[in-house]
Amino acid sequence: MVIKNAKELFTHLLSDTNNAEKQITKALPKLARAADDPQLAEAFKHHLEETQGQLERLEKVADSLPDIRIKRMKCHAMEGLIEEGQELIDATEKGPVRDAGLIGAAQKVEHYEIATYGTLCALAEQLGFTEAKNLLAETLKEEKSTDDKLTQLAETLVNKKAG
Repeated sequence: MVIKNAKELFTHLLSDTNNAEKQITKALPKLARAADDPQLAEAFKHHLEETQGQLERLEKVADSLPDIRIKRMKCHAMEGLIEEGQELIDATEKGPVRDAGLIGAAQKVEHYEIATYGTLCALAEQLGFTEAKNLLAETLKEEKSTDDKLTQLAETLVNKKAG
């Protein structure tokens, strides 16, 4: 399919993001189990709950727009980021070094999501999709907050233990 206008681009990105979030819901429990630090494991579990809410929000976005439907597609970028995280788990022993790597891998995902939701918000605003923009902005705020929490865990706790 050739994307011809902003509305089609919005639909494409919304569909891609929906798949990305579904992939994340499968990856986060693995990250929580792989983490050694209890605070980091808890952060991954908390973000899983948030991500499930974000998936519901994406459905609300589509429902708020009568002619927008989420399509089935695979987010190859997220698939690659998750694969990198798995490779890191496989290459490290459970402990502080792995935890530091897990934070880095998770932040790559968060930064991808921040860029994605930022783009979706901008397109929604341009297209006059006010309710959709507000819903997407709520998720964008959560993604930024998760990134900040991961940075704080890295700087105050995990990286110091990794030596």
